[in-house]
Amino acid sequence: MSEAISVHHGEFGRAALYRLDKPIVTHAHREGHLIFYLSGAEARVSVSDKWVPADQNTGVAVSPWEQHSFHPKTEANAEACLCLVLYIKPIWFLENSQSAEFALNFGSSHIAMTPDVMNWVKRLTSLLLDGGNDHLFDGYLYRTTMQCFEQSWRNADRNSVLEDSKRRFTDYRVRRSLRLMQENYTEEVEVEWLAREVGLSRPHFFKLFKKQMGITPNLYLNTLRAEQAISDLMTTDKSVTEISYDLGFSSQASFTRFFSSNVGIPPSDYRRVAHVE
Repeated sequence: MSEAISVHHGEFGRAALYRLDKPIVTHAHREGHLIFYLSGAEARVSVSDKWVPADQNTGVAVSPWEQHSFHPKTEANAEACLCLVLYIKPIWFLENSQSAEFALNFGSSHIAMTPDVMNWVKRLTSLLLDGGNDHLFDGYLYRTTMQCFEQSWRNADRNSVLEDSKRRFTDYRVRRSLRLMQENYTEEVEVEWLAREVGLSRPHFFKLFKKQMGITPNLYLNTLRAEQAISDLMTTDKSVTEISYDLGFSSQASFTRFFSSNVGIPPSDYRRVAHVE
């Protein structure tokens, strides 16, 4: 069974140690995302429909709003994959680096596990296991992220990524649909309704949204629900049942399935091990 060993929330975003033996469905985050294999079964990650190994030689970098899914090995008697996963807020990274050109858009999804990268991964892992030294965490996290960010751009085409970045959020109909989803994500939101509200046919709206955002409207809605669920688990005393109904799920069981398939572990397990700076 997949489980969380430690989860740490801070101004930077969040960091976690997960032991995963089940896939995580296609999803996205507004944060930059780094995945590092530590031990057990190796895994692979689909990033924008391209496979990237998560093993002792390669880490995985996922840019904000880039769709991805996680797949550990599932052979009989295979160990779960123990991994370090980081979710870094682009604005935090930009403010700390003062030189990042694309606000944490990675140039490549493949991160070579060089001695320097591995050194910072081990330091972060130790802090998560020790559950202390919060004052060191942000510095370690920044150095880890910067190592990966700089490496990802060494052989990348900066112009093509810049053009992709410029396309996002530029169409007023997509911007309106984002506002509608922000206001209604706790309800049953249909793509047909969104398309009508912005004056487009369903196929035209779906194609335009995917081109601008890199993900589908349904994945965007799932991201909003998952983020709100994590926030409620960490900042309120609501029960898991209350959170599930507040987010529009018909039962706690359906919410738990959603959370587990999108975050990787059950919500009660997440709340049990997570802590905030």
